[in-house]
Amino acid sequence: MRASRAGGPGGQHVNTSSTRVEVTWNVRESAALSDAQRARVLVALASRLDGDGTLRVVASDTRSQRQNRDLAEGRLADVVRRALVVPRTRKKTRPTRASVERRLDGKKRSGAKKRDRRVRGDD
Repeated sequence: MRASRAGGPGGQHVNTSSTRVEVTWNVRESAALSDAQRARVLVALASRLDGDGTLRVVASDTRSQRQNRDLAEGRLADVVRRALVVPRTRKKTRPTRASVERRLDGKKRSGAKKRDRRVRGDD
Protein backbone atom coordinates (compact mmCIF):
# COMPACT_ATOMS: atom_id res chain seq x y z
CA MET A 1 0.00 0.00 0.00
CA ARG A 2 1.36 3.40 -0.98
CA ALA A 3 0.04 6.94 -0.65
CA SER A 4 0.85 9.73 -3.07
CA ARG A 5 -0.43 13.15 -3.99
CA ALA A 6 -3.70 13.09 -5.87
CA GLY A 7 -4.12 15.10 -9.04
CA GLY A 8 -7.03 17.20 -10.16
CA PRO A 9 -8.77 20.19 -8.60
CA GLY A 10 -8.52 21.00 -4.90
CA GLY A 11 -6.38 24.09 -4.60
CA GLN A 12 -3.69 24.29 -1.95
CA HIS A 13 -4.98 21.21 -0.11
CA VAL A 14 -4.18 18.87 -2.99
CA ASN A 15 -0.60 20.19 -3.22
CA THR A 16 0.29 19.26 0.36
CA SER A 17 -1.60 16.05 1.24
CA SER A 18 -0.91 12.53 0.05
CA THR A 19 -4.46 11.21 -0.18
CA ARG A 20 -4.26 9.07 -3.32
CA VAL A 21 -3.84 5.41 -2.30
CA GLU A 22 -2.41 2.67 -4.48
CA VAL A 23 -2.82 -0.95 -3.38
CA THR A 24 -0.72 -3.65 -5.05
CA TRP A 25 -1.14 -7.40 -4.70
CA ASN A 26 1.09 -10.04 -6.27
CA VAL A 27 -1.14 -12.84 -7.54
CA ARG A 28 1.69 -15.23 -8.39
CA GLU A 29 3.31 -15.12 -4.93
CA SER A 30 0.16 -14.88 -2.80
CA ALA A 31 -0.47 -17.67 -0.31
CA ALA A 32 -4.16 -16.75 -0.11
CA LEU A 33 -5.03 -18.64 -3.30
CA SER A 34 -4.91 -22.31 -4.23
CA ASP A 35 -3.21 -23.29 -7.48
CA ALA A 36 -6.53 -23.62 -9.32
CA GLN A 37 -7.73 -20.24 -8.05
CA ARG A 38 -4.40 -18.63 -8.95
CA ALA A 39 -4.63 -19.97 -12.50
CA ARG A 40 -8.21 -18.68 -12.84
CA VAL A 41 -7.27 -15.21 -11.55
CA LEU A 42 -4.18 -15.01 -13.78
CA VAL A 43 -6.31 -15.78 -16.84
CA ALA A 44 -9.24 -13.54 -15.88
CA LEU A 45 -7.10 -10.54 -14.94
CA ALA A 46 -4.33 -10.97 -17.52
CA SER A 47 -4.93 -7.49 -18.97
CA ARG A 48 -4.70 -5.84 -15.53
CA LEU A 49 -1.52 -7.58 -14.31
CA ASP A 50 2.01 -6.35 -14.90
CA GLY A 51 4.95 -8.58 -15.85
CA ASP A 52 5.50 -9.77 -12.28
CA GLY A 53 1.86 -10.77 -11.83
CA THR A 54 1.03 -7.77 -9.66
CA LEU A 55 -2.44 -6.29 -9.60
CA ARG A 56 -2.65 -2.54 -8.90
CA VAL A 57 -5.77 -0.70 -7.71
CA VAL A 58 -5.87 3.06 -7.15
CA ALA A 59 -8.36 5.27 -5.28
CA SER A 60 -8.32 9.06 -5.13
CA ASP A 61 -12.05 9.70 -4.81
CA THR A 62 -12.07 11.49 -1.46
CA ARG A 63 -9.84 13.94 0.40
CA SER A 64 -9.24 11.43 3.18
CA GLN A 65 -6.40 8.94 2.93
CA ARG A 66 -8.20 6.47 5.20
CA GLN A 67 -11.36 6.53 3.07
CA ASN A 68 -9.32 6.13 -0.11
CA ARG A 69 -7.47 3.18 1.45
CA ASP A 70 -10.78 1.53 2.34
CA LEU A 71 -12.09 2.18 -1.18
CA ALA A 72 -8.96 0.73 -2.79
CA GLU A 73 -9.03 -2.38 -0.61
CA GLY A 74 -12.71 -2.87 -1.38
CA ARG A 75 -12.08 -2.51 -5.12
CA LEU A 76 -9.22 -4.99 -4.97
CA ALA A 77 -11.40 -7.52 -3.14
CA ASP A 78 -14.23 -6.97 -5.62
CA VAL A 79 -11.96 -7.44 -8.67
CA VAL A 80 -10.53 -10.67 -7.27
CA ARG A 81 -13.96 -11.94 -6.19
CA ARG A 82 -15.35 -11.43 -9.70
CA ALA A 83 -12.30 -13.14 -11.23
CA LEU A 84 -12.86 -16.22 -9.06
CA VAL A 85 -16.48 -16.77 -10.16
CA VAL A 86 -16.84 -19.96 -12.20
CA PRO A 87 -19.44 -19.40 -14.95
CA ARG A 88 -22.19 -21.99 -15.26
CA THR A 89 -22.02 -24.31 -18.23
CA ARG A 90 -24.82 -23.75 -20.70
CA LYS A 91 -27.28 -26.57 -21.18
CA LYS A 92 -28.34 -27.16 -24.75
CA THR A 93 -32.06 -26.77 -25.34
CA ARG A 94 -34.28 -27.66 -28.26
CA PRO A 95 -37.39 -25.79 -29.35
CA THR A 96 -40.62 -27.71 -28.80
CA ARG A 97 -42.36 -29.27 -31.78
CA ALA A 98 -45.33 -26.92 -31.34
CA SER A 99 -43.08 -23.82 -31.40
CA VAL A 100 -41.35 -25.04 -34.59
CA GLU A 101 -44.73 -25.65 -36.22
CA ARG A 102 -45.98 -22.19 -35.16
CA ARG A 103 -42.89 -20.57 -36.64
CA LEU A 104 -43.17 -22.47 -39.96
CA ASP A 105 -46.92 -21.79 -40.14
CA GLY A 106 -46.27 -18.06 -39.71
CA LYS A 107 -43.63 -18.14 -42.45
CA LYS A 108 -46.04 -19.93 -44.81
CA ARG A 109 -48.79 -17.39 -44.06
CA SER A 110 -46.54 -14.38 -44.72
CA GLY A 111 -45.25 -15.99 -47.94
CA ALA A 112 -48.81 -16.63 -49.11
CA LYS A 113 -49.75 -13.02 -48.32
CA LYS A 114 -46.87 -11.75 -50.47
CA ARG A 115 -47.73 -14.22 -53.23
CA ASP A 116 -51.32 -12.95 -53.29
CA ARG A 117 -50.13 -9.34 -53.64
CA ARG A 118 -48.25 -10.05 -56.85
CA VAL A 119 -49.64 -8.86 -60.15
CA ARG A 120 -50.21 -11.77 -62.48
CA GLY A 121 -49.00 -11.23 -66.05
CA ASP A 122 -51.33 -13.76 -67.75
CA ASP A 123 -54.54 -11.65 -67.37
